[in-house]
Amino acid sequence: MATRARVRAPELIGKGGWLNTGGNQYTLADLRGRIVVLDFWTFCCINCLHVLDELRELEEKHRDTVVIIGVHSPKFVHEAEHQAVVDAVERYQVHHPVLDDPELATWKQYAVRAWPTLVVIDPEGYVVAQHAGEGHAHAIEKLVEELEAAHAAKGTLRRGDGPYVAPEPVATDLRFPGKAVLLPSGNFLVSDSTRNQLVELEPDGESVVRRIGDGRFNEPQGLALLPDGRVAVADTVNHAIRAYDPETGVIETIAGTGRQWWQGSPTSGPALEVALSSPWDLAWWGDRLWIAMAGVHQLWSYDPAAGTVEVAAGTTNEGLVDGPAAEAWFAQPSGLAATEERLWIADSETSAVRWIDRDLVVHTAVGTGLFDFGHRDGAADQALLQHPLGVTALPDGSVAISDTYNHALRRFDPATGEVTTLATDVREPSGAVLVGDDIVVVESARHRLTRLRLPEEAVRVEAVAHRTRRAATEVAPGTLRLDVVFQAPAGQKLDTRYGPSTRLLVSSTPPELLRGGGGAGSDLSRELEIDPAVTEGVLHVSAMAASCDDDPAEGTSRSETGGEYPACHVHQQDWGVPVRVSSDGVSRLPLVLAGMDEA
Repeated sequence: MATRARVRAPELIGKGGWLNTGGNQYTLADLRGRIVVLDFWTFCCINCLHVLDELRELEEKHRDTVVIIGVHSPKFVHEAEHQAVVDAVERYQVHHPVLDDPELATWKQYAVRAWPTLVVIDPEGYVVAQHAGEGHAHAIEKLVEELEAAHAAKGTLRRGDGPYVAPEPVATDLRFPGKAVLLPSGNFLVSDSTRNQLVELEPDGESVVRRIGDGRFNEPQGLALLPDGRVAVADTVNHAIRAYDPETGVIETIAGTGRQWWQGSPTSGPALEVALSSPWDLAWWGDRLWIAMAGVHQLWSYDPAAGTVEVAAGTTNEGLVDGPAAEAWFAQPSGLAATEERLWIADSETSAVRWIDRDLVVHTAVGTGLFDFGHRDGAADQALLQHPLGVTALPDGSVAISDTYNHALRRFDPATGEVTTLATDVREPSGAVLVGDDIVVVESARHRLTRLRLPEEAVRVEAVAHRTRRAATEVAPGTLRLDVVFQAPAGQKLDTRYGPSTRLLVSSTPPELLRGGGGAGSDLSRELEIDPAVTEGVLHVSAMAASCDDDPAEGTSRSETGGEYPACHVHQQDWGVPVRVSSDGVSRLPLVLAGMDEA
């Protein structure tokens, strides 16, 4: 096995303690002899949820040698609440121990800069690899196989059962429901996300009529009525759109291949031949179905007449940029609501409410970017939300906002430009349905629908503002060397058959922070020019690298020898790095995509 840097793994510290261990607390010494994979995640992050799914096969195949530990490292204030982490571990079916680290103590010890980040620790307690973003499961499995062989030979590998203890199941009619829609019958159809099914409820919102799915869905979320009477379903983890007929019970796939979309995949074409990425909500607007494609920070559309899908808005870059749909940036859009003139969008990671007009121009109503959030009413340009997941159009032209991490129902009125609070103490609302003079809220973390009378006057709340808990990196003015560290995993090499196999995109908020070095290119290292007149901001860095398996006999890829194409793997990550400009700041900024920074 190749020589690797011998860096002793820092201890695991988390004020919130351990989950999924039957009440036991663990140190790295307790895990000595096992291969440990730390998964730094936070439950708001769609890329983190993708990695949870990527790791499931590794977790099962190497369960006697590998211990995966989720280190929950919050971005939003709500995510630092212990009960919220407990809920998320059940909601997303996390089947390994989780360390609740609300103060980011372990995050800082491991110098992590992005969600998600994976760190591999060998059986002797040394860090041997770090990976940021998605697409690394194959590389980690290869490394695990190397470590198993090497440490079995040394006698330092310990096999056996891991520390995971499953929590006791809880009986409720719904379990972390996602979205709801009102059927023509007056019944509600609810996506019962954690139980991988749909549930039809009577008009009281409580009595179960039927359960739908039978293994067809995987964490379904958004629902939308189609003109033909069927209900479109965002089958999120299956990366597909289904259609359910309430009259016949028939379920069919209308879009998606069941595989996750990656950079370089088709962005338009026959609906059943184009991959999707974590579709989260749906709305019928105009003559087509709009899709909040949370996994790639875009909106897509499905045209039933043509049987096609295509990108409708967004570039895949994560952030808040308005303008023509093709140039706009989104950040995990998770809620949609249509009116005659507008498509409203809950853009969750920017804590924003946005809309698209009939000219396909994107506007922001509330929200400023990735790192500002809170609960503050008033003028929309000053108001704050916290990771909203749903929007509901109201009859007067305003929009109700399921302000998820504030446990509140909010309202934005375009006529006055004001944001108000309609209700508080609704636990993690993820969507709402208008029913006459009432609004029925999907109270996800209380596992129920809650009916509220739309109040004539808003509830008054004390204003609270937050910024992300991550400390800013102090950088020196002038030249800043940006190095995205990528080392192709063992047995792989960069895929250069069709040109450069790496991509780097850099921008900043505010744009004036960067005097030079922004834009796209293929080199993973770049010199940036930081304006000394700008005291702080955020560097947005997006990196991608594609690697392919080598032929172990020849040292070249099979495609070069005329054989079948090798298996290829895409590694990608977006970083938002808060920076503060200081004469004492660093002149080099390393971001690890895969490997170890040894500079």
